[in-house]
Amino acid sequence: MAADPVSVNARGMKCPWPALRAARALRDADAIVIEADDPIAARELAALAQAQGWTFATLGDDRFALSRPA
Repeated sequence: MAADPVSVNARGMKCPWPALRAARALRDADAIVIEADDPIAARELAALAQAQGWTFATLGDDRFALSRPA
């Protein structure tokens, strides 16, 4: 059974900081949920996930999930 996703709070941070925080968290975790309110955070996080071969999903307002493939 997979562990619960790690929660990452990047609210108030301008890009590229949310993407950097996500990348750092995924060094040690298989999945994260990140809160990021920068208007371009969704685009930056999606690009990061695509570049790394991770999955990306929008969970709602300013909440996103990234995970390594199973």
